[in-house]
Amino acid sequence: MIKILHLSDIHMGSGFTHGRINPETGLNTRLEDFVNTLSRCIDRALADPVDMVIFGGDAFPDATPPPYVQQAFASQFRRLVDANIPTVLLVGNHDQHSQGQGGASLCIYRTLGVPGFVVGDTLTTHSIPTRNGLVQVLTLPWLTRSALMTRQETQGMSLAEINQLLVERLRVVLEGEIRCLDSEVPTILLGHLMTDNASFGAERFLAVGKGFTLPLSLLTRPCFDYVALGHVHRHQNLNKTNDPPIIYPGSIERVDFSEEKEDKGYVIVELERGKVEWEFCPLDVRRFCTIEVDVSKQEDPQAAIIKAIAKYDIEDTVVRLIYKIRSEQLDLIDTPELHQALSISHNYTIQPELISQLARPRIPELSACNSIDPMDALKTYLNNRQDLDDIAASMLEAADRLLANDREALGISKF
Repeated sequence: MIKILHLSDIHMGSGFTHGRINPETGLNTRLEDFVNTLSRCIDRALADPVDMVIFGGDAFPDATPPPYVQQAFASQFRRLVDANIPTVLLVGNHDQHSQGQGGASLCIYRTLGVPGFVVGDTLTTHSIPTRNGLVQVLTLPWLTRSALMTRQETQGMSLAEINQLLVERLRVVLEGEIRCLDSEVPTILLGHLMTDNASFGAERFLAVGKGFTLPLSLLTRPCFDYVALGHVHRHQNLNKTNDPPIIYPGSIERVDFSEEKEDKGYVIVELERGKVEWEFCPLDVRRFCTIEVDVSKQEDPQAAIIKAIAKYDIEDTVVRLIYKIRSEQLDLIDTPELHQALSISHNYTIQPELISQLARPRIPELSACNSIDPMDALKTYLNNRQDLDDIAASMLEAADRLLANDREALGISKF
């Protein structure tokens, strides 16, 4: 059996707004989180040890990361070089410069001739020797429309028609690679892509440039023993029959609050031709926590917010506090006390949301389908508006006078 570690979507350098500067290192604490998490993945690769590491793309938030972020990434993968563990680095959409025009951030490893490193920036098959035998890895990097067709070819076509043409073009190219595979050698398809039945994560907000969606049937081929994917940040197995397993390991760290409830980790694969076993290995990463409370109907909104915060374990957590409040209640909020209550968290934001009086739910008695006397309608409305108690009597008196004047002008008796 050949043992492989499959990870993806590192996004090192993301989420700095959710961290703070570490005075001892001068680095953002979220960068340190990402480095420490990647380090634990590499630790596992070395401890087993695995025969190969495959990375499903999106090393950084974009193709031009700052040098200190590049160095942090390279320092971890260098450990695989020192251990003679071959590694495949697939190019994702975030790794590409200008949507594929101008190279990719990961190509520097090929240019430098890093021993044992393969960069997958084209659709091709790599035969990789490992300690326990040969493995075929067919790399399918993030493809843009311009990679498969010209602009002239798509003139006058709908997006659905373009997508269908792209899939057909890719099917032909993929079939050409499949026909060249050695049927006796374990084979992995390593792709950075979106399938038609995947559950989205934060990547829907992070995507740079537009790709296209591939049908799952394109990947469900008997020639593949394992389909290793990247791009979707939520771990999932798209093929419940496991023939072959089609796995998104997900991102290794939470990028933002859209991933608050997702498990993060990597996958360990044991592979031989015609047989595969895999296991998702969760990572203990920094927690995100949303505290949401509606205090618009509370007499003491400050106490209600403090009570809501106390229900959560927020120590060393990235927190966002969202509270709904009426404008006339704002003076009742002691913001310094909220800061103090949240100070044990790793990082926090406070987001008050003003409730518009116009957004109040409609009173059933006043719906369009009900016929009701104007004065009765006003009384019903005022009975549901405690904030107008001081002027309710004056409003009723004024309304009565207006209606009386209208009736007099029209010569209509009240009865």
